[in-house]
Amino acid sequence: MMRAPFQKLVAGAVLLAGVLLAAGCATPVTVERVDQSTVHQHITRNVLSARTLSDPTHNVLRRWSLVDRYLEKPDYAIADLHKAVSEGRGGADEVFALAEMAFLHAEHRGGRPYYLASALYAYAFLFPGAADAPPSPYDPRFRLAADMYNRGLTLGLETEDRTGVAIQAATHQLPFGQLDIAFDSRGLAWGGRQLTDFFPIAEVEVDGLDARYRQPGIGAPLAAGTTQGTLSKGFQVAPRVKTPVTAFLRIPDPRRQLAAGRVSAQLELYPSSDAEAVLIDHQHVPLEVEYTATLAYMLDGMPVWEFEFGGFLRGSLLEQKVPSRLVALEPYRPDRIPVVLVHGTASSAVRWAEMLNDLRGDPRIRDHFQFWFFSYETGNPIPYSAMLLRDALQAAVASLDPSGRDPALHEMVVIGHSQGGLLTKLTAVDTGARFWNAAFRKPPDELPVDPETRDLLTQMLFVKPVPSVKRLIFIATPHRGSYVAGNRISQFVASLVRLPGNILRGVLTLGTLDSTSTALAGQEGFGSVYGMTPGSLMIRTLTATPIAPGIKAHSIIAVRGDGAIETGDDGVVEYQSAHIEGVESEYIVRSGHSTQSDPHTIAEVRRILLKHWAESCTKCQGCRPLDGAAPRIASGSPGVCALRYGSRLAGAASMANQD
Repeated sequence: MMRAPFQKLVAGAVLLAGVLLAAGCATPVTVERVDQSTVHQHITRNVLSARTLSDPTHNVLRRWSLVDRYLEKPDYAIADLHKAVSEGRGGADEVFALAEMAFLHAEHRGGRPYYLASALYAYAFLFPGAADAPPSPYDPRFRLAADMYNRGLTLGLETEDRTGVAIQAATHQLPFGQLDIAFDSRGLAWGGRQLTDFFPIAEVEVDGLDARYRQPGIGAPLAAGTTQGTLSKGFQVAPRVKTPVTAFLRIPDPRRQLAAGRVSAQLELYPSSDAEAVLIDHQHVPLEVEYTATLAYMLDGMPVWEFEFGGFLRGSLLEQKVPSRLVALEPYRPDRIPVVLVHGTASSAVRWAEMLNDLRGDPRIRDHFQFWFFSYETGNPIPYSAMLLRDALQAAVASLDPSGRDPALHEMVVIGHSQGGLLTKLTAVDTGARFWNAAFRKPPDELPVDPETRDLLTQMLFVKPVPSVKRLIFIATPHRGSYVAGNRISQFVASLVRLPGNILRGVLTLGTLDSTSTALAGQEGFGSVYGMTPGSLMIRTLTATPIAPGIKAHSIIAVRGDGAIETGDDGVVEYQSAHIEGVESEYIVRSGHSTQSDPHTIAEVRRILLKHWAESCTKCQGCRPLDGAAPRIASGSPGVCALRYGSRLAGAASMANQD
């Protein structure tokens, strides 16, 4: 009689169990496969990429039961975890978590004290000294800690008006105590100039340069302005130059100082031209450097139109604007070969920006060459501008190396684009009386002109090679003239050019001579456009003049489209005009006339420069191959060859005792 009720009871129990299992007793843990982009976002999610804490930091908070406390009172949670680390109850995991927690809190409302605290915690994680083992480079926290140090230091040292970074001795409050920063103001000296106006360059977006080069490492990457220093005759650092520098805060025994609550640190400043690495805990650590962003920051807002077209029409413009025609972006370095860039007609040094950016982005080039820029009024007569170039190069060499001890300075490479290529050739030819005899029918001492005009003409027309120039690179150069220069519009524009006073006086004097004294009698003009007209006296004579023995030359020729090279042109210069015999190599680029920005052109220039360094280096002993990059030493050990590969390691000797 009781069987039926029992069966009903069992059936009900089974049904209830099924309902319970279906409703709430399944495991709460599930997985779902996602795409690779989502995977990467989860793995790399952190305070810098997503303004949230990374998984490792969340794990630490959970381990210490601080998840809710950090959400409600982040400063209290940071203080609790800091106390645990100070008492020796926490290790590397906790120190990293503190760096990320402090940075996130600084972003929300903590401000400067927490940015600096984040930088200090990150440094202690990366360079624990004897307190702990350093992190593995395969640990994703390694790079994140470096970035938090760099960003925390940049933001923590921000000026009060938030327009720059303060590089000076200072005392700052920390969430757990005080930070005393020492700084030696002698670190502001840079090749006879003073570094000033430090800008946080990592924070900018760059437009107008195709590639962005940066060196990842440690430190706050900045762009620094400079104040004018002592000028060398014929050479100077560009007046409005911006140079990449790195601010580095050195913290001896960071774990102990964090526990003590009062931190003493040394602020150090390193221009990238002097050092690309520092010594920390007996390890070479690269400095963070922003090359491209600094170059773009310098070029932003530059009055290109005034210098390019004004410099074409006004023959004395630069004499009124700049103290030197030969400028560089960094002070002269004795162990690096100068590469002199000479721009073309109605152009300026700005047009080399893309090439400069790519070349300096290569450490092999950066460590062995220094770039100089020659500026000139491009409407002036070509022999006159070439004379100014030769004078500037020889004055710079005499001033920078009066004793002749720097072999690199005497391995100079000159690169010229368009008209600049003609000036380039005129640094490396021995014309004898060829130019004079083509222009005049009487020797200099019999020409009926005033002494000033005679001296100017002989300097322009009796050309000797510049002894320090060893290699030339011609880019889209009209060796036989430009067909554009010969058209009526170009000739009309050329007639508007105002020549400088000394040239104008000479032209007026020549105008008084008849055909018995000069072949120039009756010539309409003397500016660069007339000189580059096919068949002109200047073009005919220069074409017939060979490059001096011992000087190597290369041609890079632009040809538009995909047609036959021999009948092609770049829109300004025909192939047949750019082609000359006797060069070591000829490279064709499918490009328009402004080919100096073309990646193929830049690659060929890079190839030639590396070849030049290798050949120059074989002249002396002790050179190392160009198969890699090493950090550079600010003051390397003496060796038998000043051209050899030397590393640039900041303060290696002075810092060894601090680690």
